[in-house]
Amino acid sequence: MDTIKSNKKALFALAIGGFGIGLTEFVIMGILTEVSGSLGITIPQAGHFIAAYALGVVVGAPLLTGLGSKLTPKKMLFLLMIWFTVFNTLSGLATGYTSLLFMRFLSGIPHGAFFGIGAVVATKLAKKGKGAQAISIMFSGLTVANVIGVPIGTYLGQQFSWSVSFYLVGFVGLLALGSIYLWMPKIEVDETEEKVSVSQGLKNTELWALIALTTIGTGGFFAWYSYVAPLITDVAGLPNHFVGYAMMLAGLGMVVGNFLGAKMAELFSPLKAVIISLSVMCGILLLNMVIASNPYLLMLLTFVIGAISFTVATPIQMAIINTSKGSEMLGSSMNQSAFNMGNASGAYLAGLPIAFGYGIIYSSLIGAMLAFSGVAIAVSILIVRKRKEIKYRKMAMSC
Repeated sequence: MDTIKSNKKALFALAIGGFGIGLTEFVIMGILTEVSGSLGITIPQAGHFIAAYALGVVVGAPLLTGLGSKLTPKKMLFLLMIWFTVFNTLSGLATGYTSLLFMRFLSGIPHGAFFGIGAVVATKLAKKGKGAQAISIMFSGLTVANVIGVPIGTYLGQQFSWSVSFYLVGFVGLLALGSIYLWMPKIEVDETEEKVSVSQGLKNTELWALIALTTIGTGGFFAWYSYVAPLITDVAGLPNHFVGYAMMLAGLGMVVGNFLGAKMAELFSPLKAVIISLSVMCGILLLNMVIASNPYLLMLLTFVIGAISFTVATPIQMAIINTSKGSEMLGSSMNQSAFNMGNASGAYLAGLPIAFGYGIIYSSLIGAMLAFSGVAIAVSILIVRKRKEIKYRKMAMSC
């Protein structure tokens, strides 16, 4: 009983860290105007701070996971959160474009490694067969951050100073540090994990296929999410303050979808759950194009799309962990890099039809196409697996 209670506290510690990461990743979007005005730069230049953070995630995830492979997960998570706390706090002290850009890059570096290592730790803390639920508890911190943390951080940044938003992130980082130190048990590094080198893990072709699936498939959500503000104001004709309500609705949907995705991963195989989620996302994004001019239906679909988007998170993380046996933390961390590459590529591709004058609603079409491409990749992985099974069966029978 004490072990179960202790493990729940450890999972809550991971969720606090996830809350801090979700807060710093998304709060910048709500204070771009304040940041640009304070530093004397344009809004597009301020947008570089979002890209710098994402680049930090992509670079840091495999790098830090590889460097810390000999440390215990508790020690590694603690060190990652120290890094996170220091550089997010220093972001609030930045006085110019270059210094803030550099701090945002450094702030993003521990993101992927924390979630990657945390996902593996969560499965080890979970009861047998409940690994997906444990991972969803960790990710719940990120989803709750979108509902509570980001609106609070945005309000503080707008009412006082954008620096206060980053000080808030630093405070959450301190809470995560304390909870990891007090509640996280000492889980030893798996011997098989130590024997598998980074280079061997990177030779896993199915792992790379899943990374492509995450990058392309989840890019569908980010293609829609990146342009949700003009969709609400320009297409549906709602006032600007409805954008904040829409973001909260999307965040609530993410909370629901996160736990729904964990259930789906248990009912089906993780990869089949991903196929279901991305297929539904494809259809809903196409529907979003049709009803975008109706403000009531658009707000409803904002919640629905937010929910569907996060039904993918836990199943794809489970699929990565199952595929990268012997190098689970590396694969899990690389998947976090893939999410951020999906963020960048989805936003860029969805902007192309808008740039060519086709209208905001076509961002949803690009999103649907990316989600469908993710389904195609997932189905291809299942077909290859099936062929391998048949091949091994024939070889066994011939022996």
